[in-house]
Amino acid sequence: MRAIQIHRFGTPDVLAPVDVPEPEPAPGEVLIRSIATGINPVDDKTREGAIGEGTPPLPTTLGWDLAGIVVDGGDSGLRAGERVIAMSHQLGTGRGTWADLVALPARAVSVAPRAIDLVEAATMPLPGLTAAQTLDWLAVTAGERLLIAGAAGAVGGLALQIARARGVRVDALVSRAEQAGFAREHGAGLVTTDPHDLPSRSYDAVFDTFGAFVTEAVADGGRYASIATQAGPVPDLSSRGVRTTVHQVREDGAGLRELTGLVDRGSLRPRVHATFGLHEIRAAHERFAQGRLTGKIAMVF
Repeated sequence: MRAIQIHRFGTPDVLAPVDVPEPEPAPGEVLIRSIATGINPVDDKTREGAIGEGTPPLPTTLGWDLAGIVVDGGDSGLRAGERVIAMSHQLGTGRGTWADLVALPARAVSVAPRAIDLVEAATMPLPGLTAAQTLDWLAVTAGERLLIAGAAGAVGGLALQIARARGVRVDALVSRAEQAGFAREHGAGLVTTDPHDLPSRSYDAVFDTFGAFVTEAVADGGRYASIATQAGPVPDLSSRGVRTTVHQVREDGAGLRELTGLVDRGSLRPRVHATFGLHEIRAAHERFAQGRLTGKIAMVF
């Protein structure tokens, strides 16, 4: 079978399909035939060698996101032929999803949404779980006020939709003026590209997706979460009673099931900017690196 592996770090030229042995699922695992996957920033950084000591030993199969068809559900309760989605923590386990067949723990797998196709669904697991898990840490509830910095990005756009589905009042800081329409259409109140427009110490919680560090926006006693690990820790706000964290995503099949429910109820919709075949993996990475995307880069098997 084919897998996209790297044997050395570098430009997209180091990416190529290679023949590898088929995985044999262990007890508690599900064997999935891949239909589609997506590219995330962590994949790009891993290929470049920017992760450093956290990279699994080379050669390694890349990929975190997966949508596919169950081949063998083991004792998971999933039946052969079922449509599923999953996220594999590739850096922590070395189990990459860019392969024809993938064996993953059942706890990391969920049935796929019915309302969208598997290509769309494949772009949701990592950014969707990052969004939902960070919102859970922020503990924002209906009626509270949330600021999302980067509200039109891959994670921020899903966080906006999830928070609105929970009844949270959301304002949005976006990178470019052309992203404002997306944020408004999905329920954001104040939408701006200028951090100086944000009201001071007014938000119960701030979700920072790119290291904006708009710390003056969070109210005393509030919560501030960043997912921009490359930007470093959030400044210490304990003197104001503000709790802070830099959140990192974890495998979570139950969380994926919640996201699937939101999609099927019409409250959440992932966005696909462009789709490439697996044989176009280098071109897919080159397009990803160009930026200015309106959704995720998907790859189909």
